Amino acid sequence: MPRFSYTARNRSGQSVADTLEASSRKDALRLLSARGLQPIRVDESSTSRPAAKKSSASSRADQPAARSKSAQKLTRAERLPFLQALEDLISSGLSAGEGLRLLSQRLQEPKLKALCAGLWERLGEGATLSRALGDFPEVFDSATINLIQAGEATGSLHDVLSRLITHLSEQQERRRELVNAMLYPVTLLFVAGGVVLFFLFFLLPKLQGLFTSLGGKLPFSTQLLIGSANFALKYGIFVLGAAVFGVITFWRWRATPAGRETTDAWLLKLPLAGKFFVSQTVLAISQTLSVLLENGITTVEALKMTARQIENVIHRRAFDEAVDRVIEGEGLSRALERTACFPPLVLDQLAIGENTGNIVPSLKKISANYQKIVSRQLAMFTKVISSGVLLSVFVFVGFLAFSIVSAVFQLSASFK
Repeated sequence: MPRFSYTARNRSGQSVADTLEASSRKDALRLLSARGLQPIRVDESSTSRPAAKKSSASSRADQPAARSKSAQKLTRAERLPFLQALEDLISSGLSAGEGLRLLSQRLQEPKLKALCAGLWERLGEGATLSRALGDFPEVFDSATINLIQAGEATGSLHDVLSRLITHLSEQQERRRELVNAMLYPVTLLFVAGGVVLFFLFFLLPKLQGLFTSLGGKLPFSTQLLIGSANFALKYGIFVLGAAVFGVITFWRWRATPAGRETTDAWLLKLPLAGKFFVSQTVLAISQTLSVLLENGITTVEALKMTARQIENVIHRRAFDEAVDRVIEGEGLSRALERTACFPPLVLDQLAIGENTGNIVPSLKKISANYQKIVSRQLAMFTKVISSGVLLSVFVFVGFLAFSIVSAVFQLSASFK
């Protein structure tokens, strides 16, 4: 294995000169970084074996390409597990480089392993952690990268990672709450669909045969039921196809800028959903902005990064307008007040924080308060949807029972 002589500085700033064995110069740089040394000069000794070096270098050249190819399959969903694993190692006393090296060797999940290997490679080439993260934009957004950069600059990387993990965990928990809240209404819809299919394909043919054999005139409710069922059996496939086509067309239109703006404006006008989306926007702003400002990001940069976290187009545009006014020297609370999109109480809390110079604590209080508000609104929204679906099922089953019983009674009376 080739031997390299090096000159480097340790963590105390002292110059250190020595030799080490590594398969390539890149690996030598990695080893120095893992030892907490900052390389000044690294040269291969003349006693190194060129053939071995060439073979090893060729092998190493193939690995980054494979790692990069695997890492490209990563998504934002992998960001939180990676940050949690890295934070655990840093809290144990390892440096970021040592932690990445260890993760690239010990992790079993292929995608995370490839990501850690790619980041470790970039650190071995002399890049900082934040710059290395920037090579994976499909995993790390600009807010995450800037927070890590601020942590590196201030020497508080562990604290920044802890706050960032808390922030991302809260976002993940909100998404999980939303999915869980919609699970019950969706289940009810499937049950209702099963009841309808059971009636159409099993119960209706038997009822029609029974009523035909008995003869007599059927009640209006029974005629309506049978007529509707026959229409569904005959034209249901066309109605379903038209509905699917309409949904696909709607979502494609919503994906356009004009469609997204129009539908987001509609959502804000809905009785229950409108307040929920406003609360979601306030929560996203307060959470993201407090984390960014607390970790040393400048106000203007923090506001611009926060705007990217706002999902509703109408609110994002209003917030962008407020950011432009802040750049011109206006206070944030006053600039947001002009948009007429945000609750007055939130603006009052922001104004108090600005006047006292404690805007971060004010944002944290707003965030804590709106986490509870969003949870309550989500629970109420779920109850309304569930009640509506359940009521529809009961009405359909009740109408079905009434139509059958009334037909039986009327046909029985005709035999007297």
